[in-house]
This record gives sequence, C-alpha cells and structure tokens, in this order.
Amino acid sequence: MNKLTILVVEDDMSVKNLITTTLKAHDYRFLTAKNGETAIMEASSHNPDVVLLDLGLPDMDGIEVIKKIRSWSNIPIIVISARSEDTDKIDALDAGADDYLTKPFSVEELLARLRVTQRRIFMMQSETMSQSSVFKNGDLTIDYAAGCVYVKEKELHLTPIEYKLLCLLSHNVSKVLTHTFIMQNIWGTSWENDIASLRVFMATLRKKIEKEPNSPQYIQTHIGVGYRMLKVEE
Repeated sequence: MNKLTILVVEDDMSVKNLITTTLKAHDYRFLTAKNGETAIMEASSHNPDVVLLDLGLPDMDGIEVIKKIRSWSNIPIIVISARSEDTDKIDALDAGADDYLTKPFSVEELLARLRVTQRRIFMMQSETMSQSSVFKNGDLTIDYAAGCVYVKEKELHLTPIEYKLLCLLSHNVSKVLTHTFIMQNIWGTSWENDIASLRVFMATLRKKIEKEPNSPQYIQTHIGVGYRMLKVEE
C-alpha cells in the first residue's frame, strides 16, 4: 500500500517533533500546522489522507476545526489530545472525528491507529474502483471509460476543462470542494486570480448540463468556499 500524507496539527513543539520524527522514520509524508486557521488552509489546499489533530490549539478549539473540515471533506481525523474525559471524546467524535488518542501516547499505538485508518482508506478505494465505470445522477450520465457525457441520453460536447471539472465533482458527490482543491486538481495551481477562470468554466458547464442554469439542479455554489455536486432524486 502507498504511504499516506498526514497533516499534523499540534502547537506543542515537543509533541509535534515526536510525531513528525515517527512519521519520517516510517516513510510517511507529512505537513504541519500549529493552529486551527493554518490547519484548515492546509487541509483544503493539499487534501491530506489523514489529519492528526490536537484539540488545544492557540486560536480556536480543535472541535471547531473538525466541524469546518467536515463541512467539505471526509478526510479521516484522528484526535490526539490531553483531554481524557468521556465528554471530550464524545464531543470530538460527534463533531466528525474518526478516532481519539489520549496523551501521553506510545509511538506504537499511534502507528497502529494509522495502519487501521490506511486499511480503511484502501478498502474504500478498492470498492470505488470495482464499481461501474458509468456514473448516473438523475438525467446526467458520465461514461468515464469512453470520456462521454449525456443528459437524457443526448451526448454533450464538453471542453477538456469542463469534463475534468464534471468528473471531479461527480467523484465527490454531496461533498463541498473548495476553490483551492478544485484548482489544484484541474490546473495544478491555486492562485487567487484563477478563481475568476474557475467561475467562467463552471458557468459554461452549467449551461450545458443544467435545464435551468440560474436554478441549478446538479452543481451548487457555496459562495466564498467552492462547489458541490448534488445528488438528484430519481
């Protein structure tokens, strides 16, 4: 299995050094953030495989970080915190955390939690790959193998960028994808002035797939955040 990319969110330098040294020794790629704001930015920009999150951050509570990330992503989040009360664990898990590790912790336990998470990610990816290569959502059909898109069985003529945008959204149905995440996946960059280009491409895509572009059925705009493909009822 490929190694994961881990986002380590920890303001305690000694704990952060312990975690990152452990990750490096076991060939994991990692990013770091010392506060909640940076963590949210790194998560949206780099889309890591797992987040290791301390709850006691200097600018905001880790619970808020979980909630913000969960508003647009299902990235596995493992909380690593000195808070050991059951209520703290329940609050974190209810907010969307996948696991909870109490400080002080052993390196072996941390690695075991990561292995469990990695197996879960691998199983989900395998299930996705084994599914049909044809995506259906209401009247919209995408044949990934053929690279064709249909609405009510009528083939649409999309530009390469429009097709890549539609595929990215369809692979993440019901998830809000941030501007940064979309731009990095489509263009490989995330410059602020690229957002205007993204809006133009999204507008032309909507004109082709939406019955009423001003009242979209498939692609929802989250102002200031990004876009989401909605699941259309049959």
